[in-house]
Amino acid sequence: MGPPGPEGVHLRRTALLTAALTLAVASLCAPAQEANLPDIGSSAGELLTPRQQEEYGAMMLAQLRHYDYLLEDPLIDSWLETLGTRLAANSDKPKQPFTFFMLRERQINAFATLGGYIGVNSGLILAADKEDEVAGVLSHEIAHVTQQHVLRGAERAQRDQLPILLAMLGAIVAAQASNSNSSDDAAQAAMAGAMGLMQQRQINYTRSNESEADRLGIQTLARSDYDPEAMADFFTIMQARSRSNGANYWGESPDWLMTHPVTITRITEAKDRAARIRREQGTSEVCVRDPSGPAQCEKETAPRPHFPSDGAVNPLLPPTLQANLGTAFGPGGTGRFDYARERLRVLSANTPSEAIREYERMGDAGKQTDAQRYGLAFARLRANQPAVAATALGDLLQKNPGDVWITLALAEAEARSGKRDSADARFEALLRQTPHNRAIVLSYADVLAERDTPQAGKRAQEILRPLLGSSANDATFQRVFARACEMAGDPVRAGEAYAEAAYLNGRPEQALVQLNTLKRRSDLDYYARARIEARIAAITPTVLELKRQGIRDEDLRRQ
Repeated sequence: MGPPGPEGVHLRRTALLTAALTLAVASLCAPAQEANLPDIGSSAGELLTPRQQEEYGAMMLAQLRHYDYLLEDPLIDSWLETLGTRLAANSDKPKQPFTFFMLRERQINAFATLGGYIGVNSGLILAADKEDEVAGVLSHEIAHVTQQHVLRGAERAQRDQLPILLAMLGAIVAAQASNSNSSDDAAQAAMAGAMGLMQQRQINYTRSNESEADRLGIQTLARSDYDPEAMADFFTIMQARSRSNGANYWGESPDWLMTHPVTITRITEAKDRAARIRREQGTSEVCVRDPSGPAQCEKETAPRPHFPSDGAVNPLLPPTLQANLGTAFGPGGTGRFDYARERLRVLSANTPSEAIREYERMGDAGKQTDAQRYGLAFARLRANQPAVAATALGDLLQKNPGDVWITLALAEAEARSGKRDSADARFEALLRQTPHNRAIVLSYADVLAERDTPQAGKRAQEILRPLLGSSANDATFQRVFARACEMAGDPVRAGEAYAEAAYLNGRPEQALVQLNTLKRRSDLDYYARARIEARIAAITPTVLELKRQGIRDEDLRRQ
């Protein structure tokens, strides 16, 4: 037989990912199995400690990254974090920590899991008409976390899911141990059945929490200065998409509807809640009657607190948060949604060429919005057409002077089309404005890495170092910093960063091997040796537990 097709590869990636998450759930829930199960609703907080929940979320994120499900882009990360942080701060538990991340899948979906980790599929952003609708989905998922719906689901897993999970894990181990096609097919069949059963039980369980998450989510929307009707608007979009033939473009049935079933009753209730909130906020309609035509009505809302307008970032915010805000925003959104959606359209496409064809299908360039023109230029940049991209981005920047997203893309296009001095001047000017902006720093460092010279490596190190203390769990930063150190002739720092990147990418065994190799170097100073030994001590228990469960790094096993 020939190599597996795309569907087979996707199924195997899903199976391996499920195995990793199965191990996480089983290992974290195992201690609680020794005691009698307490009543649901009163014991959720006792099942897993906050630290265990955070460990589960971090492990899940590392496995998603390892199997290439994550879409990690500094500008998209900044936009999503800004939006999510704004909503979380206005939830009913503003001190609850959250981590927001994007997945490259174009199916319409979003989910929350333990530790406040909330994932959003690119397809959901592409399906939304405005940022308020995305905020509505995020507010809903935030409510699932703050009301401990996710944790209570884990409690139910003790009774209903652990036998299924263990059976699935056994099937995967068997598949890994055998090279025969029949064994592989049998394992996939077992996993498919187990996953279907788990999914149905999860759907049955979560439906009882949807109304509460809707209610609290709409309140969070209003407090965050978003349209409280946006949640109902998105429900309506999902319902229409699921009924139309156009749904096939996004998937025959949006995944989000499987765990968040939309009905007329639910849409009506969401609209009623939004209307009540508008009345409480003092929203009214002012109508001007024209004798020659119908009355023209506009909504007026009493003033309420909102984020600062352009150029007025709160100086009391921590410097890292100020830098992550990038472009300050006022009521109604971050001001970046249209550009974020088009950037995601390009990054989530199978190839840059497919993204270009998608823009061609969307209409002639003259009819496109500025955001769509930006997306098309970004697609051409990724398709190795930097000169064409630079021309289009230069025109856009003249129309939108000072726009950070356009300026960054133009600087990258100039660097790759031979205009190095102009590109560096743009990057350096941006750094002088916001020296700790993660998107600017990482974009510039990536461009410098392409030059592969000691001078470029040292400059990359200089601009990256200020972020070093806050980037311990930032896989993208660790990768870029490792390359910078390597070019600059600093092999010890490069080795540490590469090992950290491996760990954050779900490869703890590889990280341990790299650190032990690094530890044998004769040129280590006291501080470097202490750092390396500390990381070895921290990572070793994780690797030993994985080995105890029979799970080894697939690359190391082949060696």
